[in-house]
Parts: sequence; C-alpha cells; structure tokens
Amino acid sequence: MIGSLTFRHYSSVEAEEITEQLIALYLDVHAGQGDFYGEDRYRRQLSAHRQRPGWVLVAAALNEELIGYVYGFPLAPDTRWWDGIEEPVPVGFTEEDGQRTFAICELLVRAQWRRQGVARALHDDLVRSRHEQRMTLLARPDNGPAQAAYRSWGWRTVTRLRPGWPDAPLFDVLVRDPGSTG
Repeated sequence: MIGSLTFRHYSSVEAEEITEQLIALYLDVHAGQGDFYGEDRYRRQLSAHRQRPGWVLVAAALNEELIGYVYGFPLAPDTRWWDGIEEPVPVGFTEEDGQRTFAICELLVRAQWRRQGVARALHDDLVRSRHEQRMTLLARPDNGPAQAAYRSWGWRTVTRLRPGWPDAPLFDVLVRDPGSTG
C-alpha cells in the first residue's frame, strides 16, 4: 500500500497551505499524552521552527489525505536546540555553524499507517536530501517502537535533554552520522 502514497517536499512558505493539517495530525498522534502535546504549544513550535533558515518538510499523503510527515532544519550557531542537555557530552558536541547538524523535529505517522514502512520512507527521503555532517533528533526514552526503529536506521543515543517548554518530558538525544545505514 505504501506504493499508493505520494511524498512531497515543502518549503516553509509552501507548508503554510497545510498548517492546519499538520497540527491536526500532530494532535491525533499525541492524543492523551499530556499538556506538552497540546495545540497551542505545538502551533507556536511549528511557527517558530518554520522561520529557521533551511526548514524543510516531507509529507506523505494518500488521495490528498495527510498520513505522515517529517520536518527539520539546520542548527544555527546561536541555536537553543541544545539548551537543557545533560552533561557530560563530548567536547564540542553542541557547537554549531549552520552546516554541521540537521535537527529532525517531528516524525509523525497516523496510527493506522504505522508498521507499514511509512516512517522509514519519510525518514529516508529527508535524510537523502541533506548535506550536513550529522543529524540529531530527540526521542522519548519510553517510546520503545521509535527507539528500536531509530537504532535500526543508524541512530545512536548520546545523552538526554529536557527542552525549556513547560511540562516538557525528558528526551534521549540521538545522532546519526552521514555514513550510517540501517
């Protein structure tokens, strides 16, 4: 069934036309997971992230229905991405220059489409399009399926981080080097 899906890359400006769909899918995926996953906070996050230079989104749809997406952006020298990181980390780990690290912020797939290769296809599409030295993402330590998938796709856990958002959970910080495969 994955062959029936269409995948499209969106710039920040192009994604404006599907903002409400992005938010609806996020709320559907995170329903019942607490205040951190609420509409107001996510709407602010999405808006702030879309302003970052190099922001890109890859969306998967079936007959115009959004069933999943992944988005991210390169980390700027003044990034706040690493705020809340637990020490120790390797020397220079959090130093950014706008070309060193691409951060994946969200990778979401509707429940009925999970375990069918959609998340992997979205992930791989985005990863293939990047030129940064490494990639990073945050994953909840208690999300076993996501953790297993990321490990099988070449990601490794470095440390943990708690973002500065109210009610933010603790996340594992994962990194993937360009040559990683899975």
